[in-house]
Amino acid sequence: MIPIQSDDPEEDKIAYAVNAIRRGELVAIPTDTLYSLVADPFNLSAVERVFRAKSRAWDRSLPLMVESVEQVVDLAQNLPSRFYLLAHRYWPGPLTIIVEAAGCMPLKVTGNTHRLAVRQPASSIALRLLAHSGMPLVATSANVSGHPTCASAPEVLATLGSHLSLILDSPITDNRIATTVDLTVPKWRLIREGAVSEEELQEFLGD
Repeated sequence: MIPIQSDDPEEDKIAYAVNAIRRGELVAIPTDTLYSLVADPFNLSAVERVFRAKSRAWDRSLPLMVESVEQVVDLAQNLPSRFYLLAHRYWPGPLTIIVEAAGCMPLKVTGNTHRLAVRQPASSIALRLLAHSGMPLVATSANVSGHPTCASAPEVLATLGSHLSLILDSPITDNRIATTVDLTVPKWRLIREGAVSEEELQEFLGD
């Protein structure tokens, strides 16, 4: 467990975490909404470690955090205009958007659903990690599936410590759950209401 500044993360600690991720190890980091379990989505051994650590069902996709809208363009296909509207309005921030995965994405990441849940977090630590790694990263809640999420580094250590090579210790900046919207259906569908309300989305999208 390594303390790190949330507003101006130390470069050496970011580099240390990125190196661990590139080796296929699991790292826990604080984001704007919760503590996340982070891994390389293109390293299938690392992806399997995430599923095992969380006791997560294999048919459930793993969400990704991304550095930019442009990065999603490389990961997805048939992106609707609503994606760009939502991303430019709410990113970085607490809105996860489900889109159709491109062929480059491993099926283990999509849970064989051919869909991706993507979000650009409003977290300096997460964004610096993404910039240094040069790739999207698996970022799923740091908890056992079906159990409460962890709100601090000590909680993560107690819950998942044996599966992790590193925990970056810093306060969560917002502590509100992200809203999740599915754009792989006609129009759109609210999967989970969080920081962005359904009413606000309806007003913004106009339908």
